[in-house]
Amino acid sequence: MIPSPFEYLAPTSVAEAITLLQEYGEDAKILAGGHSLIPAMKLRLSAPSILIDITRIAELRGIVVNGNINIGAGTTWQMIEHHPELKQLCPVLPQAVARIGDIQVRNRGTLGGSLAHADPAADITAVVLVLDAQIRTQGPNGSRSIPAADFFVDMLTTALEPEELITAIICPRLGTDEGAAYTKFPHPASRYPIVGAAAYLKMSDGKVSACRVAITGAGPMPTRQIACEQALLGTDGSDTAIANAAALAGQEMEILGDIHASEEYRRAMVQVYAKRALLKARGAITS
Repeated sequence: MIPSPFEYLAPTSVAEAITLLQEYGEDAKILAGGHSLIPAMKLRLSAPSILIDITRIAELRGIVVNGNINIGAGTTWQMIEHHPELKQLCPVLPQAVARIGDIQVRNRGTLGGSLAHADPAADITAVVLVLDAQIRTQGPNGSRSIPAADFFVDMLTTALEPEELITAIICPRLGTDEGAAYTKFPHPASRYPIVGAAAYLKMSDGKVSACRVAITGAGPMPTRQIACEQALLGTDGSDTAIANAAALAGQEMEILGDIHASEEYRRAMVQVYAKRALLKARGAITS
C-alpha cells in the first residue's frame, strides 16, 4: 500500500527537531532508520501528517568511549557492529547487533529508533536492560537520563514524553570480572526473536556478586527476571546454580502466544534461553 500524504521535514539540530515536535504535536512522527515506521505507514497503521527526519542531525550519530560508552541515538547498527573499541570493552553490544535482521536493516536501523519504538520482539531492549544502561533524552524542559529499567512501560510504550527525543544511550565498560551475553531463538524469516535472553554476571571472590537477566520476544515488553537473578546471587555460578536459577525465569512476566509459538512453548523456551545466556555471560568473564 501507499502511505497517506505527509509533509517531510529534515531538521539539522536536536533543538530544531524539538521545536518541530512542539509545533506539530500528535500530527508528527520521528523518522530515524524507518524500519518500523515506514512499514506501518505503508499499511496505514500509522498516518502522520508530518514526518520529521532526524537522520541529518550529526550530533545524534557516533560512539564516544571515555569512562563509559556513549552511543548517539542516531548511530546505526552497522556502526555498532563494527566498532573496534566496543568489541573489546562491551562485546555483547556488537555481538547482539550482528544478529539483528540482515545487512540492509543493520545499515539503516538505529539504536535510538529501536528503543523509542519499543517493539516487544526487539533484540537490543533486553541487552540495555542487563547492562543497566541510561537513556539520555532532550525535550522542551531540558535533558534527563532515564534508567533502562524504567524506560519500557508497556507494549510499544516508553517513558518518553511526547515532545522528547532520545539523544544518547550510556552503557558501561565491562571489566575482566564481568560478562554479558545475548542469545535468541529467531524467526527464520524476520530474524526477530521468538524468545530472546540477555544476561550479565559479575564474579567476586568466586561468587556471583551481580546478576541481571532480561527476556524479549515472549511478552508485551522486555522484562527483567528478578527471581532468577536473586537465585544466582551468592552462588559459585556453576552449571547447576545457573540451571536452578534459569528454571525461575518467566515466573514474573506475562507470556504471549501467537502464530509463531504458543504461550506454553514460549514459557519453556524462556527458561532454556535464560540458561544459555547465563552460561555465555559466565564464559565471557576473563579473570
